Amino acid sequence: MATGRLSGKNAIITGAAGGIGLETSILFAQEGANVLLADISTEAVEKAMTKVKELVPNANKVETVICDVSKEAAVQVMVESLDSWGGVDVMFNNAGIMHAKDDDAVGTPEDIWELTQAINVKGVWYGSKHAILSLRKHKKSKGSIINTASVVALVGSATPQLAYTASKGAVLAMTRELAIVHAREGFRFNSLCPAPLNTPLLQDWLGDDQPKRMRREIHFPAGRFGEAIEQAKAVVFLASDDSGFVNGQDFVVDGGMTKAYVTPEGPALAAPRNNALKSSLK
Repeated sequence: MATGRLSGKNAIITGAAGGIGLETSILFAQEGANVLLADISTEAVEKAMTKVKELVPNANKVETVICDVSKEAAVQVMVESLDSWGGVDVMFNNAGIMHAKDDDAVGTPEDIWELTQAINVKGVWYGSKHAILSLRKHKKSKGSIINTASVVALVGSATPQLAYTASKGAVLAMTRELAIVHAREGFRFNSLCPAPLNTPLLQDWLGDDQPKRMRREIHFPAGRFGEAIEQAKAVVFLASDDSGFVNGQDFVVDGGMTKAYVTPEGPALAAPRNNALKSSLK
């Protein structure tokens, strides 16, 4: 059985089918956690579980659940499904959307605004609420809840995505308050603030448009976008007892982007390879 920094902990990861969620699922399994992968897509989350089991053949419990995080009843069922495991210890509220029709104050349709807030804000609220209820039910003296926000909640952008940005700002504020309210119970809340990542979605959108690509890459001191695995490693730290005195933080993992005035010249640094691209057969 897998042992490590998360050995004996029961963890739920929403938005687990790809990107940060999948990389975190792999690392959590490697670190000995019992992992419940949650996503809205049955096919995608089953593929993700297969990948986790392929790369971590000695993993402890690894299971999946279908969950629309914008629906509280679905979130409640998801969290309570861990009662048979002994209740949740780590909740990673990672599921979220950034809709293609999201625009500025004038151009963002109201239905897109409402959909974005329902998933990105209410989904985090529901996940946090039911994690707290589970921790209390199982008389836990400590727990870690990590909520995915974004650097756009900290800095402005001239490429508007207003509903998304507003939702991530709400996640930061909500997480800080939860951290303070529940500190004496031993329940820690922290926000993960990723910079733009080298995801297939982003790369397909940028395509061969070099000016559009350079407009973004130039803000990274290392000269490259981040990788999902670099975010996942931060989540492992926040989930583990190593971060036992880290609470209420906007945990920024951006390669220094939000601290840069003028970035260095020269070739970009090499990026790490995401685990999801690996195979146990190689």
